[in-house]
Amino acid sequence: MAHDLVIVANRLPVDRVTEKNGRAAWRRSPGGLVSAIEPVMRAHDGVWIGWSGGNEARLKPFTVDGLHLVPMAMSETEISEHYEGFSNGTLWPLYHDLIAKPEFHREWWDTYVKVNRRFAEKAADLAADGATVWVHDYQLQLVPQMLRELRPDLRIGFYLHIPFPPTELFQQLPWRRQILEGLLGADLVGFQLPGAAQNFVRLVRQRVGHKTHRDLVYLPDGRTVRAAAFPISIDASGFEELARSEAVTARAAEIREALGNPRKIFLGIDRLDYTKGIYARLRAFGELVSEGALDVDDAVFVQVAVPSRERVEHYRNLRDDIDRLVGRLNGDLGRIGTPAISYMHTSYPREEMAALYRAADIMVVTPYRDGMNLVAKEYVACRIEDDGALVLSEFAGAAEELRQAWLVNPYDMNGMKAALLEAFQAQPKEVTRRMRAMRKQIAQHDVKAWADSFMTELELAEDVQHTKTLRPATRS
Repeated sequence: MAHDLVIVANRLPVDRVTEKNGRAAWRRSPGGLVSAIEPVMRAHDGVWIGWSGGNEARLKPFTVDGLHLVPMAMSETEISEHYEGFSNGTLWPLYHDLIAKPEFHREWWDTYVKVNRRFAEKAADLAADGATVWVHDYQLQLVPQMLRELRPDLRIGFYLHIPFPPTELFQQLPWRRQILEGLLGADLVGFQLPGAAQNFVRLVRQRVGHKTHRDLVYLPDGRTVRAAAFPISIDASGFEELARSEAVTARAAEIREALGNPRKIFLGIDRLDYTKGIYARLRAFGELVSEGALDVDDAVFVQVAVPSRERVEHYRNLRDDIDRLVGRLNGDLGRIGTPAISYMHTSYPREEMAALYRAADIMVVTPYRDGMNLVAKEYVACRIEDDGALVLSEFAGAAEELRQAWLVNPYDMNGMKAALLEAFQAQPKEVTRRMRAMRKQIAQHDVKAWADSFMTELELAEDVQHTKTLRPATRS
């Protein structure tokens, strides 16, 4: 069956679950991406191609809540070399400012090419004549060009959900030209921030040699590729509705009671990842308590660390480091029944997350580098009484939009301590002024607006290809 819209992503928008009767089933994953894309898929007879998360080789296409899904298989070797290896051992640290040292292995690259080709071939098989294909994220950066070669009739968009590095860092990648050429197979290449789009255009000009003008790249075959920023967001109204529900309101009160009803609750919710700055923020909080600026009767820190990539050594080491830090801080600073830090290494459903957002007075989001960080936006959406303070890293994409947050440099320990203390001591009127402005921003720029803006620009891309564009005589 041919489809007018094909979504290509590393993962399917569903998780495998075991029902009460013991049977395996699929359940839609939490998160805004599927919510944003779902209406577009329904309107265009869409299909979603993605990895199921396991190594099953014979999964057939299936439907969940009316969404047509096509699972892609990966062998254990491909999971190790494509997903854990090149995607998360090479590209992830490289694209996140080398917070960890990237590894460059030729066999990882070969497997990355192989998996990307299989995704491209599947998309080519499923796309109708003149269909639109929207490819997502760093695991599939070669798919646009491969798909273009197989199906030149298609309109192709690509969106990168993580940061795109500056020239000096990207140039370390041995396969830098291949990645750039892979992305140039798209008509529209989307990034979280304008700076990332500019980095991409600059690299194409310098390393591939194509002519460029502002956000456009002119290819020798006559095509024009546009690189632009489309900051992703959340289902703001959905989170607000959830936060107002009686169940979430009651659960938030239970959480505060369980924590001893402290004056202020600090909250961190992150994937357990070395880019998120969890260790530094907990250390900053611990120093404030040990110095007497905060007291455990008045302030408690709740940190949720969602398990992530536990087969990768960097992540196992990080978990051990945080476990030791939390144990030491609670041993030094806590009292019987009153720990300084409540630490949970687990994942929670959307309802529990909303309750945590409602319960917390101060949200602490301090990544060393993040494409956007939707947790910060989710917290803002759930503050239905226009209260609550947000301490936010300058290096999260969300800082470009949530300028009323207490912005911090997560590498500056004293600066982070000062921001935590300012948020703790802020007057209610100041907190409300800041939160009200951020809530307005989130409401006006939600995930539906993000998807609509990208798809609108992609639809215009075909018209651009047939327009006689005055090309610059020299590179700019």
